Amino acid sequence: MSPGHPPNPFHAGVSRRQFLGATAAAALTSSVRAESAGTHCSLRAGDLTAVIGDNAAHGQHRAGYNGVWGLQHAKGTRSLFVPTIAGLNLEHIVTGEHLEDSKTFFEPRNAPMTLTRLSDTAAELHQPPTPAFHVESWTRFTLAAPHYLDMDFRCRAHRDVFSRGYLSLFWASYMNAPEDKSMYFLGGLDPQKEMWTQLGTQWHNDQSTVRHRDDTFEMTFPEGGRDTLFKSFSLLRYDLPFFYGHFDDLVWIVMFDRAEGIRFTHSPSGGGADVERKTTNPAWDFQFLVPKPEVQKDHGFKVRTVLRSKCSREEIFAEFSKWKEGR
Repeated sequence: MSPGHPPNPFHAGVSRRQFLGATAAAALTSSVRAESAGTHCSLRAGDLTAVIGDNAAHGQHRAGYNGVWGLQHAKGTRSLFVPTIAGLNLEHIVTGEHLEDSKTFFEPRNAPMTLTRLSDTAAELHQPPTPAFHVESWTRFTLAAPHYLDMDFRCRAHRDVFSRGYLSLFWASYMNAPEDKSMYFLGGLDPQKEMWTQLGTQWHNDQSTVRHRDDTFEMTFPEGGRDTLFKSFSLLRYDLPFFYGHFDDLVWIVMFDRAEGIRFTHSPSGGGADVERKTTNPAWDFQFLVPKPEVQKDHGFKVRTVLRSKCSREEIFAEFSKWKEGR
């Protein structure tokens, strides 16, 4: 952490009130500009406090888990994501090759990454071209009142390594032991359209990924090889590009600016176990698939997440509709 920045509220052992007070005081005594933020930085807007970080380890946070190290609502008592790992964690670059080598399989976790603090409410992660897949990426996180965390992602391939004709990127969000492990969305089986649908897989790598109703692209892989979440498909399909899940007295909604290329993925135990609560930490994940990627061309998408008090499905749908109309 660079000097002058407030402490990480999820790892420094300070109370939320102490942290918010320190943050407000720091804001009064220094102007905010784009600057190197070391391994992580804290952002605040409205009801939300977020910690954005790179691949470094810090305190109890483990190395390799970039993205949102912590996200907490003012009415909550703990972070939405498992404190030792992360949410919105860029985890895989997938071309269908190099699946057996763990370092390459998790290349975005292992390749160097830098963090820039842009303001009190925004920060950006930059990953230079990676060693195996030569994909460069930029991920900007922005908080907005009262309860929004936006993610704007773009990437650029610097070499044509796409022998199977596609590029896919995979994000994992390791949820902090919610009582309800399921993801919910509007979709269903083939005859069903826009029905509220529950996805709660029974074990890892089994019927894990839900595609859009019109998604017919088939990712190919070598024969055999390791099982993965992105190889395993559910019979369910989604119709509108958003999902939600319950966390304590809150709801977390994840909304995408498109359906094309977006796939939802679930694991009941991807985040390990919570010994104290005697349960597993599910993963509520997603993928961005680019058929026939072009070298030196930017590809990207936008996500808005909502962390707010529990509400009706009508209000959840209204959040999606409002964002869609306002873009």
